[in-house]
Amino acid sequence: MGAYAAPICHLLSPSPPNHNPESQNPNPSRKNPIKLHPVVVSRASLSIQRRHLLLFSVPISLSSSIPLNSSALASFDFLSPAERDASEVVSRRVAEAVELLERGRDLQAQGDFNQALDYFTQVPPSHLGSVIENYKDFALSDYARVGRALALYEVGDREESIKEMEDVSISLKGYPEVHAALAAALYVDKHAPLLAENQFTIATLLDPHYTDIAYVRETKHWPPSLISSLQHFITFS
Repeated sequence: MGAYAAPICHLLSPSPPNHNPESQNPNPSRKNPIKLHPVVVSRASLSIQRRHLLLFSVPISLSSSIPLNSSALASFDFLSPAERDASEVVSRRVAEAVELLERGRDLQAQGDFNQALDYFTQVPPSHLGSVIENYKDFALSDYARVGRALALYEVGDREESIKEMEDVSISLKGYPEVHAALAAALYVDKHAPLLAENQFTIATLLDPHYTDIAYVRETKHWPPSLISSLQHFITFS
């Protein structure tokens, strides 16, 4: 027979009786009451909440119009002194070149093509020099070359005038005046009607006014000799 094991239930101490009648719920249908603990709110958290409410109460249009460091941005200079000086030099030179170009065109409108030629390409009686010689690094010097070509055509140097027109028709491709002038010169002086027709097609597609002799005479102030050549081209005479 195996060894007998004594029961150990006597080693377990029984739970002490609960004499608190409230802990025993005699009424199973009655739930235990919920205990509420008071919430402690500090003054700091109340202050933060008030600030948030004040911030969100500001209208959006008003808050967006408040500049952020506008004085600092206004006082900040994005250019260095050297860059500012260089910009002023360029601006001054552009103004001088435009002034010379306008003087040359005014003389062209008055019919003084010899003096207009001085302002366009040679050294006129001015401390500014000429547009082509002194301001060739600017794109507007090509427009002075157009004026030079027209003036050369009038003073009798038609060969040089046509060369200038051909060069400028490339650098200013799409500028209708030079294409129309080149068409007239090619037709009369070079006897090249096909080349003249190509140039005139470009000019009139860009600006149909060049089919009107009055336009080139009164608005563009072409010299009489070039107006005559354009008249011959238009009438195929």
